Amino acid sequence: MDEQTIQNLREALRFSPGNIPLKQHLAETLLKAGRLEEAEAEYKELLTLTDEAKVKTGLAQVFYQQQQYSRCNVILEALIQSGSPDAEVFVLHAKALLKENETAKAIESYQKALALDPGCADDALDSELRVNAAGSYEEDAAYHSAFIQKPSINFEDVGGMTDIKKEIDLKIIRPLKHPELYKAYGKKTGGGILLYGPPGCGKTYIAKATAGQVNARFISVGLNDILDMWIGNSEKNLHYIFETARQNTPCVLFFDEIDALGASRSDMKQSAGRHLINQFLQELDGIDGNNEGILVLGATNTPWHLDSAFRRPGRFDRIIFIPPPDESARESILKIKLKNKPVDSIDYKALAKKTASFSGADLEALIDIAIEEKLEASFEDGIPKPLTTKDLENAVKKHKPSTSEWFGAAKNFALFSNDSGLYDDVLSYMKLKK
Repeated sequence: MDEQTIQNLREALRFSPGNIPLKQHLAETLLKAGRLEEAEAEYKELLTLTDEAKVKTGLAQVFYQQQQYSRCNVILEALIQSGSPDAEVFVLHAKALLKENETAKAIESYQKALALDPGCADDALDSELRVNAAGSYEEDAAYHSAFIQKPSINFEDVGGMTDIKKEIDLKIIRPLKHPELYKAYGKKTGGGILLYGPPGCGKTYIAKATAGQVNARFISVGLNDILDMWIGNSEKNLHYIFETARQNTPCVLFFDEIDALGASRSDMKQSAGRHLINQFLQELDGIDGNNEGILVLGATNTPWHLDSAFRRPGRFDRIIFIPPPDESARESILKIKLKNKPVDSIDYKALAKKTASFSGADLEALIDIAIEEKLEASFEDGIPKPLTTKDLENAVKKHKPSTSEWFGAAKNFALFSNDSGLYDDVLSYMKLKK
């Protein structure tokens, strides 16, 4: 039937050689019939008459079937860069990328195709990419055991923050150091602690120091360690991380930016996100394994976005506010950050007093500002000029604390959404609590 159709189309084109739809129909028929050289010739001739995306995609399909994957990708990448191609372009691009062993890029392209049109799923491609994804996941399994740390820091390395350290000692360290006392009362050690506060104030550092204080293993988990494009794989990754912690107790399992993983389910439009949260809650409850001896620490800048189910008893039921470093801590941070740098009689106490509300990241920023000023002067004779107290005081005037914006947002929640007293520490810090 294809042969007869092809003959009829060629005959029609003899009388109407510039008929683009007719010529395109012939090119498509030749492609379907596997007559690739003829199809290539027709598509190339078509491109002298029109630059339609469909014609370019057709020529790319010819090159793909001819196993000329680089030529195929050149056409497709030009189409992608020129605008918003349809899902078919991304699917073909994923296939051609996979043939060139560009698995990560193939997954990304296929993901874009599915986002545009879930109905464009290609079973063969899906199966092949899953095999590759599974392969990389198994490699990640080795990575998971490799990312277990034994921190070399403890509370002695954390300057200031006396009240925070006392609270952590009472709520976290003593239960892990005296598990027999807890067992006598039928209480489990471990559990979940939520650290919240402005960004750059040392939540990760205090979590690592906590692990070092109890001589526990430390696993730091970021979004990239969990999230996966394939449905169900994110849950598997999360389960594997918890299993790794269970096999390495005592262990501090630290989730940074936990609000990104545990955002309120009512705000989610996609079921995949809700499934991941449900898996997280199951892991916290120890449904699939014993969490004895595991301390789960979560850090967030926006606790108000965290699903309320995370704060139920047995989960992140203990919540600790990590404010900007106090005066003693700021003095300590400045000494650490300026260590091994050319300095001249720095008055750390005076600088600490002038940097109220500065986070650790802010203190590092003002040192950078001061260094940049000194570098300009040093370029003249090539001799490094030492930093002075005045240099750093000038830098303080040029840098505003980044925590101000956070407290502006937190104030609204602390004043108007604080029925459970969750944000009392924020109100106390801001001197708004009666």
